[in-house]
Amino acid sequence: MPQQAKPRLGYLVSQYPGISHTFILREVLGLQRLGFRIEPASVNLPDRPVERLTADERTEAERTYYIKQQGASGAAGAMLTRFVRAPGRFFSTLLCALRLGGPDPRKLSYQVFYFVEACLLAEWMRSKRLSHLHVHFATPASMVGLLATRLEGATLSITVHGPDEFYDAPGYRLTEKIEACAFLCAIGYYARSQLMKLSEPAHWDKIEISPLGVEVDLFTPPPFRETHERFEVLCVGRLVPAKGQHILLRAAELLAAHGRDFLLRFVGDGPDRDSLEREAAQPALAGRVRFEGSVDQEHIREFYSTAGAFALASFAEGIPVVLMEAMAMEIPCVTTWITGIPELIRNGEDGLLVAPSDVEGLALALECLMDDARLRRRLGESARQRVNEHYNLRKNILRLSAIFERRLSGKATD
Repeated sequence: MPQQAKPRLGYLVSQYPGISHTFILREVLGLQRLGFRIEPASVNLPDRPVERLTADERTEAERTYYIKQQGASGAAGAMLTRFVRAPGRFFSTLLCALRLGGPDPRKLSYQVFYFVEACLLAEWMRSKRLSHLHVHFATPASMVGLLATRLEGATLSITVHGPDEFYDAPGYRLTEKIEACAFLCAIGYYARSQLMKLSEPAHWDKIEISPLGVEVDLFTPPPFRETHERFEVLCVGRLVPAKGQHILLRAAELLAAHGRDFLLRFVGDGPDRDSLEREAAQPALAGRVRFEGSVDQEHIREFYSTAGAFALASFAEGIPVVLMEAMAMEIPCVTTWITGIPELIRNGEDGLLVAPSDVEGLALALECLMDDARLRRRLGESARQRVNEHYNLRKNILRLSAIFERRLSGKATD
């Protein structure tokens, strides 16, 4: 009996490809290897010039539909086409957009822009014969997706990461998005619990658990080192307030005051870079902190391979993929006991968890790793096993593919 063809679906992201969202690229490529036809769309252009994209990123960028690239003339044409084709649906969706904006004039203006972008996206979906759209993150791109699927009469699903959406659920219209979706993928139990809190029990069966993951065959551990000439602490992530990098710098000050010889490396960029560099320039940290800027997936493993420990002092997170990468390479991790992180790291088994904002606790945990090679080895080996069992990208893409096949049975295929 011939195997049933896989569903075809659109994939919408706010920015694709992007350094911070490489896991989405890996997910798309993995689904395509399983036989899915994935058509990518992005609100914004890639976060780097074409010459700085990896080979896989360039290939994806060439076939991605970029909404904002269509310009005013493209938007006007899409709106006119939508109005002529189905005036009733055009106006009902416009009214829906305005209703979701509420009485705030600023939010209303944003909703008008989202509606215009939705017209462009709906026309693209029609040209690709797509009857389902999947969106990563329940942030503004998902509003564009919601409106586009209403215009096109298609179905919608969202992978919800958190935590930003959960802190301003009314602003992101999360309850309305849950109601509009055919199904949702939560990256963990914490994310699912927040979606349940915001919706009626009648909608809970829509919410699937679909963990993220890393390629464990790619992120392989280097030989273990009992001693370090200079102990390297690595932090990978955007330089933004939610990541708590200023807390990590203050912990570094304590380490320096205790006479520890270390190098703290920040890989990533963002709006906090100037303030972090100013704090790192003080005499106590002279020569102990280095800012490496953004690094793509082809080069990030070079930084992991020399690290003695990985530190993430976040105030808010989903379940960070950078932690999974470090764990896969058997780097002992110190991070905060918040949101979905305890689903990934069991304190004292796969890494060390401290309270958010606890400078002394963070410094103490790092000192424990500096002093105890047996602890580093035990935590690192357990961490890789944990990732391989629960956050292996290959396994979790199979899990996601099963969700799509089950939820989209009967949808259009090639």
